[in-house]
Amino acid sequence: MKKAIFIISSLILFAFTQNANAQNKGKDIVDIAVSVDDFSTLVTALKAADLVPALQGDGPFTVFAPVNSGFAKIDANALNSLLQPENKEKLSSILTYHVVSGKIGASDVVKALESGNGMASLTTLNGASVTAVKKNGGIYLKDGNGNYSKITKTDVMASNGVIHIIEDVVMPK
Repeated sequence: MKKAIFIISSLILFAFTQNANAQNKGKDIVDIAVSVDDFSTLVTALKAADLVPALQGDGPFTVFAPVNSGFAKIDANALNSLLQPENKEKLSSILTYHVVSGKIGASDVVKALESGNGMASLTTLNGASVTAVKKNGGIYLKDGNGNYSKITKTDVMASNGVIHIIEDVVMPK
């Protein structure tokens, strides 16, 4: 029963993202992020860390993009501190922890989860690993500190990769 629910929910996500992908044709990852209001904090952070040019590059990249409400869960003073020029390196490390080299679609993650008994390790651009985990009928990212972030939307295709939307900011150890 759980497998049937997982397959049905994956198909629904696939159908939903096909419509969104038609609207994103020719846009890179940054173009898409800028065009989505719920990524405004992410865009601000990318600018503060000077990562915009990198994510406009050829790629391909897989980005696990946290929404504004995920950033809002971080203490406001800590977040404001991260956005300061003197913390650019730390912010860059956190943001590149959300990026994997290559284009990894939802179907690739599902296959990796099936062959890995519900877990798949991904090496991020900052060199640390984040783990995709199948649990509670969904797919989550487990960060280096043992915290989870649910993947809420998959396969937002860009000209230089793919974006998967997550609920929370994942943090390297």
